[in-house]
Amino acid sequence: MFEKLDIFRMSAAMARHAGKQQAVVAQNVANADTPGYGAREMPDFKTSYLPADTSGAQRATRTRHLLGSTDGAGLPVVQDVREQSSPNGNQISLETEILKSVDAKRQHDRALAIYKTSIGVLRSTLRTT
Repeated sequence: MFEKLDIFRMSAAMARHAGKQQAVVAQNVANADTPGYGAREMPDFKTSYLPADTSGAQRATRTRHLLGSTDGAGLPVVQDVREQSSPNGNQISLETEILKSVDAKRQHDRALAIYKTSIGVLRSTLRTT
């Protein structure tokens, strides 16, 4: 029943995106001293969740649909970031990675808050009937 409600699907996709973003940040921090390592970053949640064409194109709402895109189902692709690099060619800035980590935690907390609030609303509507 809950998997058919878009709000629950969106909050789950947001939590998965935040987890993947945190993993990319951890990988960047782990390679902060690796010469020639390029910083990697995920696209924001909005661009990865919305379908590429919102002009009324078909959308797959179940995995067995033949055509259409499943928005939020897959995790977005990690992109290389071209920033100013240090003398050894490394592009990692620890300060930037800390800010990205905090942003990922906030996004995860936001997804949990949306989920909890939606559960509360659903429970209150079920009690009144």
